[in-house]
Amino acid sequence: MKPGLLVTLVALMLGACRSREPRFPVEQVSLKGATVVDNGLLGWAPSDVQALFADTLRARRHFDLLEEDDKAKRVKGSWSFTLELPFTREALRDGSSYSFAEVGATLALERRGAEGDQRYQVVGLGEVRVEAKDAEARRKALREALRRALAQVAEAAELQMMAADREDAALLQDLQSQDERIREFALRVLAERRNPAAAPLLIRQLQDEDPQVVRQAMGALVEMKARGAVPALIELVKDREIGFVQEVVFAIGELGGTEAEAYLFTVAQGHDQPDVQAAAQQALDTLYAAHKLASPEARGKDRAEH
Repeated sequence: MKPGLLVTLVALMLGACRSREPRFPVEQVSLKGATVVDNGLLGWAPSDVQALFADTLRARRHFDLLEEDDKAKRVKGSWSFTLELPFTREALRDGSSYSFAEVGATLALERRGAEGDQRYQVVGLGEVRVEAKDAEARRKALREALRRALAQVAEAAELQMMAADREDAALLQDLQSQDERIREFALRVLAERRNPAAAPLLIRQLQDEDPQVVRQAMGALVEMKARGAVPALIELVKDREIGFVQEVVFAIGELGGTEAEAYLFTVAQGHDQPDVQAAAQQALDTLYAAHKLASPEARGKDRAEH
């Protein structure tokens, strides 16, 4: 084969591979939070942060950022991004003579569709050692930490959006992935679709040491109406602070069922904390009200039975 023809074939094959890569239209990228608006440590205006994030997304080559003129022609299945920086700070590490610049980034993803809206959230943490104590070195480290945090959320967003477009069978395979992020994002989508396979994994996450992971799992189980999670939630309240116990009590009330009702009745009658008693009674009242609304009498004779 002639060298010129070989080069042409290789170029065509590479072009075909690229054309099959997923592309995600993004119609809006907005910023949120005081840390972005007024940040003397970072020394950048919100427009600078937004421009940096847009460049970060473009560098991954899977995001199609719609220009202002294109937004009027809204692309079907396009996403909206909202970026927030919960913190920008310097922190000391045990045993280190250096401080570290740290920037947290949270990216909310939203896509509206005929079958309902999809909403996800991904996070990133950029960390860079501060090499000197002068203001310029500290600012340089903080900006590099921001770049790293933005790169993390861009990569995570890409993985989450890919999961959102996959079929359940493929997502179930993803649950076996060696990559923890792929497993997590697949689980989120399966939970959103109320796939029963997600419930046991979410129940397992209730034992996680990270309170945020526990709350997310609890919320997903409530969305799925996974009543099989009630025993695990009851077990979860042991030796917990009152505010968290109230959250769990309301989650149990949302799930409902015989076991949930019995637990809520017991707590409402005899818990040693009045606030928890009140929460259980409120959850129980809501549960009873839902039963009445679901009864044939409440629906009326003219309402069709399903």
